[in-house]
Amino acid sequence: MESTTHDASVHLPRIAITFCTQCKWMLRAAYFGQELLSTFGTSIGEIALIPATGGLFTVHLTYNTTTEGPVETREVLLWDRKAEGGFPETKILKRLVRDHIQPEKDLGHSDRPSSKVAKATESSAPTSSPAPGANDALVATASAAESSSAIMGDNNSEPTKADAKECEDCT
Repeated sequence: MESTTHDASVHLPRIAITFCTQCKWMLRAAYFGQELLSTFGTSIGEIALIPATGGLFTVHLTYNTTTEGPVETREVLLWDRKAEGGFPETKILKRLVRDHIQPEKDLGHSDRPSSKVAKATESSAPTSSPAPGANDALVATASAAESSSAIMGDNNSEPTKADAKECEDCT
């Protein structure tokens, strides 16, 4: 019999997203992977989706440092659902990756505060008081967005027993 060899080289930077299959988090993991690939393109060597159990949802980054001296390979835990108390926002995850692999990269709207936040900050400035009811539209918009997020399941909350069967370790 002829033996075969397999090249098991890893392409860096590598992002490994470990997700709980019992909690049905595969689509969430794949979504984050897609978003990172869309933003960073070929600057990312590979993205790995790693199935696990026990309520795990972690994001690790392995990359080569580009500081003076010898090149070092580092692995960094970017996000841990249990430690952080939930899932990352996409823009936060993109910033965390960017800060390690391309600090000079502009992430566009993800780097700037939301226009709603900017408007709320401007309207709460002490130099002038807003007209009565001026912030009602902003509050209504925020409430509508929260309601929409709750309906669409984008609120980063944990799945409930009614939503999905959790494994006994998924807390």
